[in-house]
Amino acid sequence: MNIEVLNTGSELLLGQVTNTHVNYFARQLASLGLRLARQTTVPDGEPIRQALAESLGRTEILLITGGLGPTSDDLTRDLVAGYFALPLEHHPEIEETILAYFRKRQVRAPDSVRIQAMVPRGATPLPNHHGTAPGLYIHRDGRHVFCLPGPPRELYPMFEREVLPRLQALVPDARPLGMHTWRTHGLGESRVQELVEARLRALGGSLEIGYCARPGEVDLRLIAEDPALLDRAKNLAADLLGEAIYAVGDETMEAAVIRLATERGVLLATAESCTGGFTAHRLTNVAGASAVLDRAWVTYSNESKTEALGVSPELIATHGAVSAPVAEAMASGALARSRAQIAVSLTGVAGPGPGTPEKPAGLVFIGLAVKTPQGQEVSVQEKRLVPHRETFKTMASQAALDLIRRALVKL
Repeated sequence: MNIEVLNTGSELLLGQVTNTHVNYFARQLASLGLRLARQTTVPDGEPIRQALAESLGRTEILLITGGLGPTSDDLTRDLVAGYFALPLEHHPEIEETILAYFRKRQVRAPDSVRIQAMVPRGATPLPNHHGTAPGLYIHRDGRHVFCLPGPPRELYPMFEREVLPRLQALVPDARPLGMHTWRTHGLGESRVQELVEARLRALGGSLEIGYCARPGEVDLRLIAEDPALLDRAKNLAADLLGEAIYAVGDETMEAAVIRLATERGVLLATAESCTGGFTAHRLTNVAGASAVLDRAWVTYSNESKTEALGVSPELIATHGAVSAPVAEAMASGALARSRAQIAVSLTGVAGPGPGTPEKPAGLVFIGLAVKTPQGQEVSVQEKRLVPHRETFKTMASQAALDLIRRALVKL
């Protein structure tokens, strides 16, 4: 059966919100042996009507996200009802559930939320346990339409609780697709392909190989219906990529670092200049970070590097704040002034200005200090990254976290 996704919302096309729905749907559907045939994103208003008609003209199952709220730009409910010529009917029990949601939070319910209790005749309301907008399921004219709220915290639980079981009943004989993703750092997309493609193709069978590059990392995606083939492929890829692999599936670099540090009982510290605390920010986004992140410094000025980390003013004057000796001193100072066993430092030129010929924008020095029985072992890496401020911070912090990860693996 063909399955399409129709994402609605002007915010998705204005760059105000990142659309993560397609990746989520694709993974969930793969567990049932299903695949998305197409995804469409349209702004609020009349374009939804046209996209709805086009999608239902070619697909049996349509997943619609967004447009179920109480405001004037939430039109999905009305447009879907209009497409199937279904009148909207008031459901008192849904209204009471919505009002109870506000009472529980001791907030007055706006009158506008009552529109969410209007349901197309014959549609099945899908309970929303994390918000006020119920979803809708309509089976009409051989089409299965699921209208779902836009916010992920509401959509994902509803999809797994209400939609997946219905889809499974529609395709009971579908075989789940086996999928495995290796996440790598330090290798470009072309290099990853060069290392694995020919060897993986030699395994034969219906193995699908895909690559997804992001700043500072590349994912290798393997898909196969045959579990034995998938096992052979993922093991071979692991051997070929080696230490470049930092995680499996959706695990982020920061989550991998927190996991490894927790398993080994190791405390961490960060000292950042050019990244402004972004490395520590990423670590603290992971649940459980408080057990392993001892402390973090943002030492943006030369004076702060001296006062907080003990970096010699003479060292800065001689080599400059952006230099390997200063990165080394920052990491060493962070380790000495914390309870951590591993400390990382970053100092660089984030851009977008040109920097200097000797120290161009995109240059970063990353220091790593590891506590040893003899004292400290300190090393520094020099990297030339994209001189776009946000991208630079992402790539620099990714490289710093990878240094911590590799140090943890060796413990």
